Amino acid sequence: MFNCISIKGGVGAVEGFHCGATAAGLKPGGALDMAFIKADTLCDMGYIFTDNRFQAAPLRYVKERNITQTNCILINAKNANAMTGPEGVKDVGSVMEALQAKTGATNPIMSSTGVIGVPLPVEQIIAGLDGLDFTAKDGDGAAQAIMTTDSYPKQIAFEITLENGERFRIGAMAKGAGMIDPSMATMLCFIVTDAAIPAEKLTPLLQENAKTTFNAVSVDGDRSTNDSVFLLSSAKAAYDEEAFEFALHKVMEHLALQMVQDGEGAKKMVAFEISGAKDDAQAERAAKKLSNSLLVKTALFGEDPNWGRIASTIGSSGVECSEETLQIRFDNLLVYDRGQVYFDEAAEAKAAKVMRQEQFAVKCDLGLGEGAFTAYGCDLGYEYVKINADYRT
Repeated sequence: MFNCISIKGGVGAVEGFHCGATAAGLKPGGALDMAFIKADTLCDMGYIFTDNRFQAAPLRYVKERNITQTNCILINAKNANAMTGPEGVKDVGSVMEALQAKTGATNPIMSSTGVIGVPLPVEQIIAGLDGLDFTAKDGDGAAQAIMTTDSYPKQIAFEITLENGERFRIGAMAKGAGMIDPSMATMLCFIVTDAAIPAEKLTPLLQENAKTTFNAVSVDGDRSTNDSVFLLSSAKAAYDEEAFEFALHKVMEHLALQMVQDGEGAKKMVAFEISGAKDDAQAERAAKKLSNSLLVKTALFGEDPNWGRIASTIGSSGVECSEETLQIRFDNLLVYDRGQVYFDEAAEAKAAKVMRQEQFAVKCDLGLGEGAFTAYGCDLGYEYVKINADYRT
């Protein structure tokens, strides 16, 4: 048994970890745009990166050097340092050399988000290091600095007390509101813990928990060149496998759902619950097809309970399905039942009321097996188009 309580501070809530931010002039108007996470000791590190073939330079830097331990991460906004070729990786190295000289960091790494195809402003970022207080515990500032089109910072922390009275903490921050359809993780996410988790378990635990959290959400069906999730462990506190996996999943689930809720211009978060599929893989395929469908997303935006779009999308997903076994519900309101349509004027009014909620579920039972999966998505409206039409400006 264990007790898990929410605490404030995000990354900075974990003993031995520091974080903070500065305005390096990357964002206009003096906004915070560069952040750091620094540990008092060398940490084991696990990570998962985007499966986008054009992985950004900071990801390539970590992979090429096979970095599995670090005590410092530098994060910048407004510039992705992606599609910048070998020079982009060299630029990361130049910034890391300056960071190491300034802080004495061991194997420092970098994470970037912003516009693709623009060279990293190396001198500007190096100059910005002077504005960082590497002894700070400013989780709010760090979470704010890494935002791009996010409307609010995303962070969370827990303290877990084990049955024997020993404790550990886990804290995290993330950013992401657009280009969200991960096949590994999310836009950017940084998780730190003082739990003494074995180093070889860090990446596998991220991969396993990503399946039903970061990999189950979609804003726009697109995935970035920079998507990354990092997990750092200082191994200074207690560790219990069951308790840690519980806390890690809560952290990842919370941040993933916040991204859907904060989808660019989004007003609704919807759970697409598939059950009765032939197997879990087919359930996942159908659920993700629904969460990515532009027709479904625009129906959500228009609050139109068009169950036909739901059925059509499942039918086009390539999974085994049948009109004679399919059931569709908006929350618990049954509108289609194995060949019978229950969508008269009264039912449509009730379904429309469901769709006016900020959060609800579209539940589809395929009636063919035990497979199940839930994907999360949001509506797509005018604001999304406006944000992304003007993204570089």
